[in-house]
Amino acid sequence: MFFPLKDDNRTRSVPVVTIVLIAINVLIYLLSAFKPPREYQMFIFQYGLIPFEITHTAELTPEIASPIWFSPISSMFLHGGFMHLAGNMLYLWIFGNNVEDYLGKIKFILFYLFSGLAASFLFIVFDPSSQIPLVGASGAIAGVLGAYLVLYPNHRVLTLIFLLYFIRMAHIPAKFILIFWFVYQLLMSLGTIGGGSPGGGVAWLAHVGGFAFGWLIFRLIATRRNRVLS
Repeated sequence: MFFPLKDDNRTRSVPVVTIVLIAINVLIYLLSAFKPPREYQMFIFQYGLIPFEITHTAELTPEIASPIWFSPISSMFLHGGFMHLAGNMLYLWIFGNNVEDYLGKIKFILFYLFSGLAASFLFIVFDPSSQIPLVGASGAIAGVLGAYLVLYPNHRVLTLIFLLYFIRMAHIPAKFILIFWFVYQLLMSLGTIGGGSPGGGVAWLAHVGGFAFGWLIFRLIATRRNRVLS
């Protein structure tokens, strides 16, 4: 198992958008985490993405209704626990700053949001009747990982490696970490297709959708630029 800590890819400017996204996610988590259990559950149902509501255009909880169209966006800024938040923000900080540096601030915001929407779309397609709220920035961040794989596959990442009782810190090319991450998500998602186990509450398909979206968009950009240069 790989646990990335930092990369050796410096940015040309301060990654303002990445920092702001992390701050917003942390702030919303802190505001929600200290709610009483009942209020917290209502908060998640109000702003989380519930596929059934999208596909049936119907509110499951009309007493705390919010615009259905807003939930695919609001759900990106909610998290189910501290470790969920911490893992997502670590990956966003390591890989997001360089993608932001490449795209610029406005384009990065749009790319981030559309990656999250693509992740949600795939999740809805394969489980349209789910009444369990989908929350987390994982889908949007997965898009960032896909983009990083195209842009900086050989940049090295300081990584903790866990293999049974073997623990070591090493600098590993980003492509090995990101491809391993994607394959793991893909394999885990296979058990959720067709009404299988939800995989311990993790939206594996959303991760796959976000990553595939980011990778595909940047492959198209790279191919187009190569054609222009040639």
